[in-house]
Amino acid sequence: MGEDRENSNTRSSKRTQRWAMMVAGIWIQCASGSSYTFSIYSSSIKSALSYDQSTLDTIASAKDVGANLGVLSGILYSAVPGSPWLVHVAGAVQCFVGYLMLWLCVTGRVETPAVWQMCVYMFLASHAQTFFNTANVVTAVRNFPKRRGTAVGLMKGFLGLSGAILIQVYETIFRGQPTSYILLLAILPTVVSLLLMYFIKVDPKIEPDEKTYLNYFSLIAMILAGYLVVIIIWENIQTPGSIAYIVTFLILLLTLLSPLSVALRAQSKTSWLASQSPNIDDTTLMDDDGHVCTTKGEELYSRDSDGTDYHQISIDDDMKPSQREDNLTVLQAMLTWDFWLLFTAMACGMGSGLATINNMSQLGESLGYTTTEISTLVSLWSIWNFLGRFGAGYVSEYFLHRAGYARPLFMVITMAAMAIGHGVISSGFRGALYVGSILVGVCYGSQWSLMPTISSEIFGLRNLGTLFNTISIASPIGSYILSVWVVGYIYDLEASDKESCSGTHCFMVSFLIMASAALIGCLVASVLYFRTRRFYQEVVYIRVRSAQM
Repeated sequence: MGEDRENSNTRSSKRTQRWAMMVAGIWIQCASGSSYTFSIYSSSIKSALSYDQSTLDTIASAKDVGANLGVLSGILYSAVPGSPWLVHVAGAVQCFVGYLMLWLCVTGRVETPAVWQMCVYMFLASHAQTFFNTANVVTAVRNFPKRRGTAVGLMKGFLGLSGAILIQVYETIFRGQPTSYILLLAILPTVVSLLLMYFIKVDPKIEPDEKTYLNYFSLIAMILAGYLVVIIIWENIQTPGSIAYIVTFLILLLTLLSPLSVALRAQSKTSWLASQSPNIDDTTLMDDDGHVCTTKGEELYSRDSDGTDYHQISIDDDMKPSQREDNLTVLQAMLTWDFWLLFTAMACGMGSGLATINNMSQLGESLGYTTTEISTLVSLWSIWNFLGRFGAGYVSEYFLHRAGYARPLFMVITMAAMAIGHGVISSGFRGALYVGSILVGVCYGSQWSLMPTISSEIFGLRNLGTLFNTISIASPIGSYILSVWVVGYIYDLEASDKESCSGTHCFMVSFLIMASAALIGCLVASVLYFRTRRFYQEVVYIRVRSAQM
């Protein structure tokens, strides 16, 4: 009996690792979005080093490339799939070195660097984000294989909120001190990652009430987003005092601590189930109805949680992994049409979305928006980004589980909505920028949630980190083409000899072109949908339903 109890406790500990991983991953993601706060300290870089706007834009481009070029993090994760902490260590080192060197340069503690050196430092600082993100997202997908859409949505969603969270840290502690904030960015993400990386472990299981606890995490995310919206709007309407900043920040911290209570409840439930079923081995799975599943050869059996009865679940050929479910390498995936369809769709969707936020300030100025209104638009972008990241994962998961809808369908829908958003912005009507930025922001965030999930389902989990980070390269490529060759070029033409351009004509043609790009992405995603629709119905949907029997 004592040995059984000890084994049960050991298994219980193993089964609760993934709930601890969710909490640790959420907290790391919340501290990792430093690249989204570039606007806070960019003016300090410009003034301290006497840069012009073109030079600053070059450094900003290095930031965008670093934040989206995550192939190395994917390769490292694939090389050590059982040790995500190594990926976090690599990210922490880059984060600390990159931001520390930026701080030393801006404060004049080192010799004035060349522009290329600043680009390298900025690249390292933002590149760290891909390592944190890869370790957390891929581990979450592995730990929740039947709820991967929700898992990715949560991880990507909290990363989307991290920009707004870090801005609150700045406003509360470092308001008016952007150079000190750069030093904080060298320390905070590094320390958080190193302290919590032990909990980022692969522990794939299917447990009862799995969906319920993930929904609790989702509810917390929505509450946090709503709270940040209220704070952002309030701060842009009036300037709060120091005490108000402290109080709102403490409430924010308490909200960020709340996922821990969900993990503790899940751990308690799992420990109780483990004590009731002491003979379950480490390969045992539990479904959402509280049944214990085990495998015997090629057959799958479902057993009631009281251990009294087994029920055989038939598995036909369609439920076995098809060739499309193989764990493809990047090179193997690149030889398929699906890879390039997904890559092209992302270049159109992510590229046009990133080009929009990169030009939001100039866009607002040309349309006559006040500085406060522009600041509000930029701040709220992270919220719309979060809603897209979280919502797309959750909604696509719901319809996949309910009726087997192929996930690329939601990529088609969001691309079409993004095209509408670009069209609304191009109209230049008063208030159109608010409506358009919401549509584009939500749909842009959706792509970041849908793309990794679709990649895992089409190409497999083994090399997911490398695969989705390779496809992510489409974002800076699309953004560069649309920002430089379209938006920047047309803006300069419209401005002619003036330093700036005012009026709807400054960006109207540019956003019509970006609307066209989004429509092209919609068409490409439609092709991907029709190519994978049968695969989702005959493989993914059946696999998901079998886990719920």
